[in-house]
Amino acid sequence: MEAIILSHGHFDHFYALDQVLGRLPKGIPVILHPEAFLKRRLNIAPLGVQVPMPPLEEAALGRAGAKVQKVREDSTLGSGQLLVLGEITRVTEFEKGFPWAEAEVGGNWVKDPFPDDRGVAVKVKNKGLVVVGGCSHAGIINTVKHAQKASGAEKVHAVLGGFHLTGPLFEPIIKPTIEEMKKIGPDYIVPTHCTGWKAIHEFERGMPDQFLLNSVGTTYVFESV
Repeated sequence: MEAIILSHGHFDHFYALDQVLGRLPKGIPVILHPEAFLKRRLNIAPLGVQVPMPPLEEAALGRAGAKVQKVREDSTLGSGQLLVLGEITRVTEFEKGFPWAEAEVGGNWVKDPFPDDRGVAVKVKNKGLVVVGGCSHAGIINTVKHAQKASGAEKVHAVLGGFHLTGPLFEPIIKPTIEEMKKIGPDYIVPTHCTGWKAIHEFERGMPDQFLLNSVGTTYVFESV
């Protein structure tokens, strides 16, 4: 293993990281955005409840043997074969982030801008980009478009990962997300993790020829031709 890439600083994406690091050689790089360490909470306005979220601690990663690498911009791994997306440009009108999510920035609690949300991409020869979203708080369409621009590749072979379309806050953007994904035209679409039951089934109905149903432990092999 060359490195670990952290998608963003939410505890459901890093909580077992110290245990994983304990099983790996000391000094393995953990690549993340510097603002993955922000203090975060959910401000659930309809209930008047604020729920603190456990923050990622840089010192804890160091104690677990990681070599922390803070990277804001697009970068590469694997001899330049793997594109690690930096701060994803927001270009869509409907992907507006997580309304209840807040972060402490400059001593003030503000709507979480999620600068640390990222994904990865690989260009498969003669087939196009394979884009993987971590949780897609920046929006899965924004993520794919950023990967296209950063890589210089227009053709998208597959889009996988969490699209964060679950629950009443996000279900209204399921339809425009699918419509934009159709325009991008990947050969395969594999919604996972936080995409949500309803959105997954809508993708199956909207893109039946491209849709692949994911399950835990599934391995995907993308071969050039």
